[in-house]
Amino acid sequence: MAVLNLVQAINQGLRQALETDERVLLLGEDIGKDGGVFRVTDGLHAEFGERRIIDTPLAESGIIGLAIGMAAYGLRPVAEIQFLGFCYAAIEQIFTHAARIRARSRGRFDCPLVIRTPYGGGVKAPELHEESTEALFCHMPGIKVVVPSSPSNAKGLLLAAIDDPDPVIYLEPTRLYRLLKEEVAEQPYHTPLGKARIARKGNQLTIIAWGSMLEVVLRAAGEYDAEIIDLLTLSPFDREAVLESVHKTGRVLIVHEAAKTGGFGAELAATIAEEAIMSLRAPIRRVTGYDVVLPLPLLENYNLPSPARIIAAIDDLLRY
Repeated sequence: MAVLNLVQAINQGLRQALETDERVLLLGEDIGKDGGVFRVTDGLHAEFGERRIIDTPLAESGIIGLAIGMAAYGLRPVAEIQFLGFCYAAIEQIFTHAARIRARSRGRFDCPLVIRTPYGGGVKAPELHEESTEALFCHMPGIKVVVPSSPSNAKGLLLAAIDDPDPVIYLEPTRLYRLLKEEVAEQPYHTPLGKARIARKGNQLTIIAWGSMLEVVLRAAGEYDAEIIDLLTLSPFDREAVLESVHKTGRVLIVHEAAKTGGFGAELAATIAEEAIMSLRAPIRRVTGYDVVLPLPLLENYNLPSPARIIAAIDDLLRY
C-alpha cells in the first residue's frame, strides 16, 4: 500500500477509472495541462489526452449541461467545478435536468454523472471559495451527495460514484487535501454509497460529523466515551447506523461547518426525533457554523466549529 494524501488518492482513483472504463472522461476549468487548481488531475492530460481530459471555458452551467448530455447518452463524465460556491451558477442544470432525467424519461435515460468540487473552510480563501452548502443538494431528490473524510475512503467513494447510475455531488474537503496521509490500497476498490462508518466506538454519546469536521471531532472527543459516526454519504444517509448508535448511547451531538439554520444537521435531528425519541436522555445538540455569510479570513476561525465548542457541547450533554 502507498501512503497518500487526499489529492493523491483522488488522482489515483481518477486514473484507474480512466484506465478501466473507456466511457469515463473528465471535464472542467484548467484540469488539463495545469492539472487543476489543486493539482488533483495532475498528469492525467499527458497520459490520456485532450479527448478524455477536457479543458473547458469558465462557464459552470455549460460544463454541467454538457456533462448531463454526455451522461444521458452513455458516457461517464466526471465534471470538476473549482469550488462549491461556483456550483450556484449550475444549479439550474443540476436540479432541473440531472436530477430529473430518469423520472422525466420514465426510466429510458439515466444520468451517471459525477460533479467533483472542493468545499468548506479553513484555508483562508476569498468569498465563494469556502462554501459549505451541502444541504442544498441533499434537498433535491434524484441526486446523491458524498463527502469523503480521508484518503482511503476518498478513493473508494469516488470509484463507487463513477459507477453509480445517478448524478453524484462529490464534495472534497479543501482543508484535508494535504492535511492527512494514510495507506491506500493500490488496486481499485469501492466504498459503498449510503453507508456510514463508525470512526470510533463509544457508549456515552453519539457524535455525527462528515468531511473535515470529522478530524476536528476526533481531536475534541479525546478521552470521552463517544461513538463517532462519519456519515460519508449525506444523501441518502445511513439511517440504520445513526439510529442504532442513538439507541445505544441516548445522547446526540451533530457537528457541521455549514450555517445552523437549514443545515443537514437539522434533517438528522428531525429523523432522530421522529424515530428514536424514546431513546434520548438529553436534547439533541448541534455545533455548527453561524447563520452568517462565511467571514473573510481574519474572522473565519470564529465561525468554524472548534474543539473548544465541541467539548463544551459534550460536557453539557453528559451533565443533562
